[in-house]
Amino acid sequence: MKLELFVMTGCPFCGKVLDFLKSSGRTDVQILNITADPAANERLLREGGMDQVPCLFIDGKPLYESGDIIEWLGSHPAESAQA
Repeated sequence: MKLELFVMTGCPFCGKVLDFLKSSGRTDVQILNITADPAANERLLREGGMDQVPCLFIDGKPLYESGDIIEWLGSHPAESAQA
C-alpha cells in the first residue's frame, strides 16, 4: 500500500498528524511538503482537487481532515516488509 502525506510548513493540523506518525513509529508514510516542493503542491491540486492539507493519499485516493487521517492510520497498522 502506498501512503503519501501532503503537508505544509506551519500548519497546526499537519503538525498533529506528523506528531501521531512520530509517536506511532510509522515509517511507511512518505511526507511531501507543499511549501518546500512546488511540484508536490501542483500534484495535490491536480490529483486531489483541492489545496487542503493535511491530505493522505492512500494508493492514490485522497483523504482529508487530520482527525480522519489519524483514525485511518490508527486502524490500519503498517504493513510488514516482505523479503
